[in-house]
Amino acid sequence: MKHWRSILVNENTTLVETMKIIDDSSLQFAVVVDAINNLLGTVTDGDIRRGILRGEGLDVPINQVMNSSPITASIENTYSDCLRLLKKHKLKQLPIVDMDNQIIDIIFADEDPITKENKNTVILMAGGLGTRLRPLTENIPKPMLNVGNKPILETIIEGFKRYGFINFILSVNYKKEIIQDYFQDGSAFGVSISYIEEDKRMGTAGALSLMKEKPTSPIFVMNGDLLTQVNFEQLLHFHEDTNALATMCVREYEYQIPYGVIETDGQQLVSIKEKPMQRSFVNAGIYVLSPEVFDYIPQDKFYDMPDLFKQLMDEQKNVSAFPVREYWLDIGRVDDFEKANHDYEEQYK
Repeated sequence: MKHWRSILVNENTTLVETMKIIDDSSLQFAVVVDAINNLLGTVTDGDIRRGILRGEGLDVPINQVMNSSPITASIENTYSDCLRLLKKHKLKQLPIVDMDNQIIDIIFADEDPITKENKNTVILMAGGLGTRLRPLTENIPKPMLNVGNKPILETIIEGFKRYGFINFILSVNYKKEIIQDYFQDGSAFGVSISYIEEDKRMGTAGALSLMKEKPTSPIFVMNGDLLTQVNFEQLLHFHEDTNALATMCVREYEYQIPYGVIETDGQQLVSIKEKPMQRSFVNAGIYVLSPEVFDYIPQDKFYDMPDLFKQLMDEQKNVSAFPVREYWLDIGRVDDFEKANHDYEEQYK
C-alpha cells in the first residue's frame, strides 16, 4: 500500500509547493483537503502544467488549478468495484471517502513500485553539424561532446531509461561512426539501439520517414543536444490524457524590452511601461507523436518538426503543448556548453 498521507495538501498550499510534493512522492498526484481531511479536490502533474499554460503564477493557491469534482469511491465499495472504476474512467488514482466526504484511502491503478519497461520508442536526433559550437565540433559530433564525465547523448539515454524507456533509434549523419562505435547496439548501456542513417539533411520530422516500420504506439522525438530533467513518463501520460495526435514540449522564455513601451489610443498617449519583461513559450525540442502522424510526413524530403505541427494545426488536428517546468538547456553555443558543464554536478549528481 502506498503512503498516501504524504500527498495531502490544504487549499492554500501554493502551486510551487504542491509541485514539489508531487515530484518528491513519486505518486504523481496530490489530494486537496480541509482541516479535518474532507476532500476538496485532486491535483495531477497535468493539472499543474495546464495551469501554467493558462498563465497561473507559481505562488497561486492550489485550489486555482485543482480538479474540484474528482471521481471517488465510497467506503461501501469493494476493492473490485474500485478497480472497475479505475478501468472505466482510465484513472491512475481513486480517492476513497466516507459518508462525510472525508478521505480514508487512495487506491492506485499500479501498486507495483518497480518501474516497468515501457515499449514506446525514443528517437534521438543526433545528425547535426554543430556549426555554432566550432571548433569543439570539428572532429566530433555535438551529441558526443562530454558534459560532466560522459557524452550528452549518454546522459539523455540515461534520463529516458530512468523512466523505463529502453528502445532507442538514433538518427545520425555527421561523423556517425563515432556515435555508432560508442553505443553500438546499446546492450552495454542496458538498452536497445538501432540507427537511421541520413545521407542528406532531412529535418527533425523528415528523418522519421526513413524508419523501417511505422510505430504502433506513441513515440518520443528529441534533439540530441538537450539536457533536461523532464519526467518522460509524465509527458507520455499528458499526451495520452489530452488525446493529442502530437505534443510539443514548450519552455517559458523571459526577456526584457530595453526601451519604454508605449500604448496609444489613436493619437492619445495612454501609458508608458519602462523596460517591461515579456514572457512567451518557445519550442523545447522534445515531442510525442502518435502513429497517425506518420501519414503526414513526406517521404525522402526535408521536413522540420515545426512544419509538421503547423500542418496538423492547419488541418485542425488535436495538438498539445506540454510546459517544461524542470531543468532544461539547449546546448547550441559555446557559452551553453560551458553552462552545461557548470550545471552538471548539481543536476546529475
